[in-house]
Amino acid sequence: MTFANMIYFMKNKILLLSLVMMSSTLFMDAQRQISAQQNTWFMYFGNHRLSDKWGIHTEYQWRREDLGQNWQQSLMRVGVDYYIPDGPMLTAGYGWIQSFPYGEQPISYSFNEHRIWQQMILKQKAGRFYFNHRYRLEQRFLERKTLNSAAEFEHDEFVFRQRARYRFMVNIPLNHPEMKEKTLFLALYDEPFIQFGKGVGANTLDQNRLYGALGYQVNKSLQIQAGYLNQMVFKGDGVHAERNHNLQLGITYNMDFREKQ
Repeated sequence: MTFANMIYFMKNKILLLSLVMMSSTLFMDAQRQISAQQNTWFMYFGNHRLSDKWGIHTEYQWRREDLGQNWQQSLMRVGVDYYIPDGPMLTAGYGWIQSFPYGEQPISYSFNEHRIWQQMILKQKAGRFYFNHRYRLEQRFLERKTLNSAAEFEHDEFVFRQRARYRFMVNIPLNHPEMKEKTLFLALYDEPFIQFGKGVGANTLDQNRLYGALGYQVNKSLQIQAGYLNQMVFKGDGVHAERNHNLQLGITYNMDFREKQ
């Protein structure tokens, strides 16, 4: 099996599994307790080229609930990028996430998560359509706390969980036939999160994210997006779920440190 065929096979397997999971989830929605909430996410992304093959990934997301009033989550990622000529970009890295109680179904306490992650990004172009396939694996170390003698939560241990994600995204330039400087574009994506391994609980489908935004390609390095994310979060008990309506503002700034010819 060639590399291209392997990727095609894997992509279709993930899509099929995601459709099955989402179909079963929709069937069970009548029995779920779903809370609807409004959040605001401010995001920064940067992939900085050090050489033709190597680069550094940087990212921070400041996630707030009730349109910015309180903490929802703080997420930081760093990674090492490897560029395959005329092929995909591979990345491996570390993430530090802090989650806080929020909404109508709050967690019992704020906690830390240490995350190891690997991903592959494939890009395609067809006419005005710029397609982006992102495959990501996550090894998650989630902090668990217990009540002490003073009835306060304190650190107990870290539990290990695993997750796979597939994001299918398309960018469509609006005022130019292709993506270049000073281009206004439409960005759309869907991304299911599939849990696997020990400790999955009642839901194999952990989340699904559906996104739409307007973006502006300022120049080769700088891009801005503002849009809406519909985020479904399915709790481990199989009963509770969240439908989060998230307003997003994202800035991407990619620096190139390669020597100019």
